[in-house]
Amino acid sequence: MTAAQARPLEGIRVIDYSHFLAGPYLSRCLAALGAEVIKVERPTEGDAGRQHPFFIQGQSGYFLQQNMGKKGLCVNLKDARGRELMEKLVATADVFVENYRPGALARLGLGYEALSALNPGLVYCSVSAYGHTGPESHRAGFGLIAEARSGIMAMIGSPGEAPPLLRIALGDMVTGIHGVAAVNAALLGRIKSGRGQHIDLSLYDCLVSMHEYAGQCYTLSQGRVKPEQSGHDLPDSTLYGVFAARDGCLVIAAQVDASWKRLAPLVGGEAFAADVRFHSPQGRNAHRQEILPVVRAWTGARTVAQCLAALDAVDVPCAKVQDIGEVLEDPQIRARGMVVRQHHPVLGDVDLLNTPFRFSGCDTTLREPAPLMGQHNRRIAAELGFCAADIEAMVRDGVLYQEAAVAGLET
Repeated sequence: MTAAQARPLEGIRVIDYSHFLAGPYLSRCLAALGAEVIKVERPTEGDAGRQHPFFIQGQSGYFLQQNMGKKGLCVNLKDARGRELMEKLVATADVFVENYRPGALARLGLGYEALSALNPGLVYCSVSAYGHTGPESHRAGFGLIAEARSGIMAMIGSPGEAPPLLRIALGDMVTGIHGVAAVNAALLGRIKSGRGQHIDLSLYDCLVSMHEYAGQCYTLSQGRVKPEQSGHDLPDSTLYGVFAARDGCLVIAAQVDASWKRLAPLVGGEAFAADVRFHSPQGRNAHRQEILPVVRAWTGARTVAQCLAALDAVDVPCAKVQDIGEVLEDPQIRARGMVVRQHHPVLGDVDLLNTPFRFSGCDTTLREPAPLMGQHNRRIAAELGFCAADIEAMVRDGVLYQEAAVAGLET
């Protein structure tokens, strides 16, 4: 057995000056890949994500999930000493992540132009609703806004009904993971150029880029074809959808010919399977209103477990529609290490979701919990060259702020 390799980003220092979700998720992934991530927050509220449920003993599970593995620095940048500390920190950093409205950080002297002057090698990643260019770049927005405008929301739900909310923050999460890719590419490019650069990511752009089907339908049809709400299946991929059983729901993916040939006799008998109208994707799409009732009747007469067993026996892709409890207890998820146990200084042991990266030579599981607000103030200030007396003065004057629970912890 060979020795474990270092994680890919070990030696890279990241300043996370972001809040809520897209930026924190981006930097959390960088931490999992080995980067040292310093979470910079403002006294006394800190990251707005700290105010988001689920709460336990005053700690936000939302914050814990997105900020694991980071160090915590809480500093008042309106004070000259806090500003000096931040400038020294930027000079040592490789990456700066922020997700404020365009122009907001420039007014504070924390924009790309100012920070790249301090550190020309800095990779500066901005996440915003609409990006830093275009007629709407000045507007605030959240994932919900981008989801509505992206065209994705218009395609989900049942025809004639208001589209449902996406109960995961798709816009924020996909933008965050695009940020991980872009930051790593910029770091690689820096090896040749010696310089960092500004990465401009928009939630709106990232969601629009996910249209693997609707966009090309519209452009190649000269605007005639626009995918619309279709409820529980895809009209252009018969049979591919959600079906109700006696005790729950399942999905079946038999849209390709090989799977259809195995499904058809199972759900409809030999005569149904022999119907030549259903022997091509185009034919099945054209006659989907004859196919769907047959499949629905078959699933409706059985339990989910009975459906899955029968479908698995003929190798038709299928799955139960699981709730989050079933997901987190799923043996496959447990085997893949997607639930990680961490020891939190206030809460004790907590179970949280892992990142999905799997490397052959190193473990990217974050064992360290999210920091308490200001947990590592003294340590970071000392590393940047501030003497003990100056650090204590900054603590006394509120330039360095920490939540009450930090007292007594080794920082």
